[in-house]
Amino acid sequence: MNPVKQLWCRAFQAVLRLSIPLLPYRRPETLPNVEAVPGVLKRHGCASVLLVTGPNVSRRGLTRPLLGALKEAGIGCAVYDKTPPNPTVSAVEEGAALYRAQGCQAILGFGGGSNLDCAKAVGVRVVLPGKPLSQCAGILKVRRPLPLLIAVPTTAGSGSETTIAAVVTDRSARHKYAISDFPLIPRYAVLDPAVTVSLPPFLTATTGMDALTHAVEAYIGRSTTKDTREAALTAVRLIFANLDRAFADGSDLEARRNLLEASFLAGCAFTKSYVGYVHAIAHALGGVYDVPHGLANAVILPLVLERYGPAAHRKLAELARAAGVAEETTPAPQAAAAFIQAIRAMNGRFGIGATIPELRRADIPALARHADKEANPLYPVPLLLDADELARLFKRLLDEV
Repeated sequence: MNPVKQLWCRAFQAVLRLSIPLLPYRRPETLPNVEAVPGVLKRHGCASVLLVTGPNVSRRGLTRPLLGALKEAGIGCAVYDKTPPNPTVSAVEEGAALYRAQGCQAILGFGGGSNLDCAKAVGVRVVLPGKPLSQCAGILKVRRPLPLLIAVPTTAGSGSETTIAAVVTDRSARHKYAISDFPLIPRYAVLDPAVTVSLPPFLTATTGMDALTHAVEAYIGRSTTKDTREAALTAVRLIFANLDRAFADGSDLEARRNLLEASFLAGCAFTKSYVGYVHAIAHALGGVYDVPHGLANAVILPLVLERYGPAAHRKLAELARAAGVAEETTPAPQAAAAFIQAIRAMNGRFGIGATIPELRRADIPALARHADKEANPLYPVPLLLDADELARLFKRLLDEV
């Protein structure tokens, strides 16, 4: 990256870092199970709620206990269950129209990160009916309280239940963009391991690697705080100790509960300290090819960490020690290498490949520009990369024979 752009990026990031204590970050209040939701709605005077979820969640019957609890409490519930794997502008518009038509007073996001992001974006459109979502992309473009928002994650990965962001796909433009503002932080997060037990092993793995990516990118960035460092370290410890267990035995409620906590903590970390080039590349791939976000993050993470080189060695060594893959006395470069190798070994155990088969060489220049635009100057990464350097990382993801 040329020196002028580097200076601009670091100056922008420094201003954001100094502003962290002044911004209205907050943690959602956590609820232990879905049966606690009706009581919260009643306390807030909500007689009708929109449930935003996806077809897979509905098919697996995961919402039945919640719907039963709402019915027993006399709370009306409209259901939007058409959220696609990467939430689209059209899905958000359909959900917002249903909210208005049914006179809803609150929003329940139920499912993985896509469903929770869709629920957040529905809330944006409810309070900003005259403002297209594309005009809300970026930072602090909403600036208006959303309806009461409750998130029920069924995967331990996205952290969307605690973050300021919702990522939406514009299919017509073949592009993903993030809407980031403080009103998008849910008021409540339901960390109920019972709704995660039926998650298939591969999705358990990729969503867990998504949470790991959040924790790692938040920790190694240049805008950390004491709280975000502690949250990220704890998340990494929990993921390394529990992801293999949940992958091998989906009914292991202790492992599932620990992974939900890890995802929540990683979300708390990156919503303040941001992410990095892993996410910028993954979002570009998701926007064009619909590559699942957690899968993309898992594949990209070791490549980007290697590219950071010595700029990330000290912090990666600290993560390696927290994860139990390096000793306290192991020199930082070797400990960092051990951590990266441990990630690759996890990907191997979980059947996650090292390439993105959908990726086409001809698309790489445009993808790299999208990733550059998303990441720079916002993401406080250890080492700044421009579009040309990002394009070289994309090429390492090609699945060419």
